[in-house]
Amino acid sequence: MAHRPRAAAARGDAARRRRRGAAARLGQRRRARARRRRRRDRLGRLVRARRGARAAAAHGAARRADRARGARRRGRDLHLHQRPDPAGDASVSALGSFTPREIVSELDRYVVGQRDAKRAVAIALRNRWRRQQVGPELRDEIAPKNIILIGPTGVGKTEVARRLAKLAQAPFLKVEASKFTEVGYVGRDVESIVRDLADLAVQMVTEEEKRAVRVAAEERAEERILDALLPLAPGAATEPVPAGGETREKLRQMLRQGLLDSREIEVDLPDTAASPQMSIFTPQGVEEMGVQFKDLLGNFFPKKTRRRRLAIPAAREAFAADEATRLVDMDRVRELAVERAEQTGIVFIDEIDKIAAPSAGGRQGPDVSREGVQRDLLPIVEGSTVQTKHGPVRTDHILFVAAGAFHVAKPSDLIPELQGRFPIRVELSSLSESDFVRILTEPDNSLVRQYVALLATEQVKLDFREDGVRAIAAIAAQVNARTDDIGARRLHTVMERLLDEVSFDAPDLGGRELVVDEAFVRERLGELARDEDLSRYIL
Repeated sequence: MAHRPRAAAARGDAARRRRRGAAARLGQRRRARARRRRRRDRLGRLVRARRGARAAAAHGAARRADRARGARRRGRDLHLHQRPDPAGDASVSALGSFTPREIVSELDRYVVGQRDAKRAVAIALRNRWRRQQVGPELRDEIAPKNIILIGPTGVGKTEVARRLAKLAQAPFLKVEASKFTEVGYVGRDVESIVRDLADLAVQMVTEEEKRAVRVAAEERAEERILDALLPLAPGAATEPVPAGGETREKLRQMLRQGLLDSREIEVDLPDTAASPQMSIFTPQGVEEMGVQFKDLLGNFFPKKTRRRRLAIPAAREAFAADEATRLVDMDRVRELAVERAEQTGIVFIDEIDKIAAPSAGGRQGPDVSREGVQRDLLPIVEGSTVQTKHGPVRTDHILFVAAGAFHVAKPSDLIPELQGRFPIRVELSSLSESDFVRILTEPDNSLVRQYVALLATEQVKLDFREDGVRAIAAIAAQVNARTDDIGARRLHTVMERLLDEVSFDAPDLGGRELVVDEAFVRERLGELARDEDLSRYIL
């Protein structure tokens, strides 16, 4: 029985099964169509057979793919009538997308070595985002862990700060500690740091708000251009052609197609240069009073406009910028800017070793720009409120990163209270010859790539060979060892001296290719590097 042949299928069964299979794959079978069809009455309510209308069923739990798709949709750009979520800061959200490992990897593109410094900065940045995820009862209690970068000049302290500013997407201010003096003496007081940080935050938020209203501003700019192109309505002295007129719509289409870009129109734009210029001198520590008084006097003078003749593309940009400025709510901008400066602001204090009084030798006279500055800097670092023209700014959660070479003074020469406010200390190592080779070749903005791009504008092709790069690094390391060690900055001097004649004669060398190998480097710099006296003054 098991081996008996099966009965032949009825006529037409095979074709029917093929049709059913194809219909099932396409979702066209009767049951599939019935599942998709939802019976509704005239009011759109769901209807069951012979039972009338019923309420719509509750939304079921979405699948993982649906949830991911919804998250992507919610992450798209906002509409013109929508505002960003006030509960979340854009800079903090953008910062949260970078893990510490990704931050270090991004810094590796521009800074060679110094892994400890990169790790400390990456952890500090990530902690800004982590604090925002903590509950409100504990969030205000978490203070930032300020950092001191210790290392000789030219090892990458300032470069880490520069790249940190671009990566953080937050208000970032770099200041020199040696420019400040104690309150009561000539110079800048340390509270100007917070005022400058607030100004930067306002500029940043203003630009973001202008980008948000850019589309609406361009629409208004288009209407102003059409008003300038169209003549006045016949029989009217002041009324332009109506907005819905046939001529206006034709001009609108021509404007959008770029057919009118060669025409020039006369436009009235705000004249900022015509406003009166005032310089107000105030006592030390009350500069903000002078700024507010200057703004108050400026409001008494009427806003002036200046008529200019511009091509239509330039007029469109000028009108769009003017309309974007009008559409931005400056009160909201100031509120957001102050909050962003308080929650995500970063201050980089360079040359902090210059305000550390050496313990040896003693002190004589008033310490105007050293210990006095440290005492004034202490309340800002530990947390205080500074009055600015945009409102009071609290410094409790501003991250301070200090850096110094500490050749003469030591970090322990800072006053103990200030030392305690910088709990993280990172020592950057000096650069070796192998580091110089990596600096010349690995970063995206390496000196080799810069010089190749510069001379390519003169149709001169530079070909840096591997032995030539090693020779440049060896000379830079040798000169640093014999004279003052200025780190990677020595490479700039060596490269300029090496390519001095090529840069001068480049316009006459169009189309040529120059090979920079070890022989070329030794020919140009060998004798100079061997002579210690000459290298001290030239390299």
